[in-house]
Amino acid sequence: MANNYVFKDCLPVAPLKLAALEGCRELASLVNDHIVSFRRHDMEEMIKRKEDLNFRGYHVDSYLLDFKCPRFGSGEGKAVLSESVRGTDIFAMADVTNHSLSYRMFGNINHMSPDDHFQDLKRLIGATAATCHRLTVIMPFLYESRQHKRSSRESLDCAMALEELVSMGVKNIITFDAHDPRVQNAIPLNCFDNFMPTYQFVKTLLQHESDLVIDKDHLMIISPDEGAMDRAVYLANNLSVDMGMFYKRRNYAEIVDGRNPIVAHEFLGSSVEGKTVLIIDDMISSGESMLDTARELKNRKARKVIVCCTFGLFTSGLEKFDEFYEKGYIDLVITTNLTYRPKELLTRPWYAEADMSRFLAAIINSLNHDVSIERTLSPTEKLQALIQRYRNCGNIADMETSFGF
Repeated sequence: MANNYVFKDCLPVAPLKLAALEGCRELASLVNDHIVSFRRHDMEEMIKRKEDLNFRGYHVDSYLLDFKCPRFGSGEGKAVLSESVRGTDIFAMADVTNHSLSYRMFGNINHMSPDDHFQDLKRLIGATAATCHRLTVIMPFLYESRQHKRSSRESLDCAMALEELVSMGVKNIITFDAHDPRVQNAIPLNCFDNFMPTYQFVKTLLQHESDLVIDKDHLMIISPDEGAMDRAVYLANNLSVDMGMFYKRRNYAEIVDGRNPIVAHEFLGSSVEGKTVLIIDDMISSGESMLDTARELKNRKARKVIVCCTFGLFTSGLEKFDEFYEKGYIDLVITTNLTYRPKELLTRPWYAEADMSRFLAAIINSLNHDVSIERTLSPTEKLQALIQRYRNCGNIADMETSFGF
């Protein structure tokens, strides 16, 4: 979408500013570089066509907003802007899962929790909402998205957070692979866009598995539980391969760490023997369920087990994944760079990263021009073209030469 000169008839709604909280600045820097490249390309095209954009500040060296969120010794904080945002189109970016950041409170060092990140986001909104033209929140991992529904006497945190953002003046909320996108029903009159990284998963997979054969005899998509069925069905249909599913048999007579313990993983589907199986889900938290699923598949004689998850949180560390890789239960784990990844993860031989920065830059650039993002929301056409090119070329080296893949 962003490779073409598509905005020649559309002016931006307002000057663009990327307001990235500290935990999201690495990703925001990559996104900024892509947008700078996109708009430089647009300017070059306009010069060739002898057209005049007539919009001051369209192409600048950086769109990143200069601001900080310092804290007092008591743990209280504030947002401080170092430049004016009057009349700007602000895209506030926050990674609520970044646990690497810390602050001092009464002399003690505290690591930032999702609650701390969300409070800083609200501080940023409080400092900008009054004077900016429009405010959009980009929260790849939706805050409290695992508490998206009420099943007993409990809070409904995600819905409350969405309502709070809207009440503060946020016009658009952008997230990725929400645990349950139906939580947007809490704000029915506001814009809520949920993007999927399916295309980036397949692209990264083809880059790392150059001998992959995409047909029913060699590849199968696996849903690790009932909640990931939609993702698995969509990918299986696009690849024209079979799908299988595990369901978790739980002991509802006990509660351990706030949930019913899993007794066994039961499989529904055709044989996986000799096939490469692709497990797809929204997140790896502790990874316990994912690893159990991988072991079950290898015990059923799967040739390779590849895991694709949007968010790799690894809350229980990486040691168990190292162990399963050494034992041959997993062959590759792919996650996106939408959330914090520790440096030690990036060096693991079993890990590959799906870069989402260009995709996110294209979304921001489109929204700033108020053009349709329909093709971005549903990447079916692009995904089909990628698979067809791979089948025609036969290997990734030819794709890189012929198509600039």
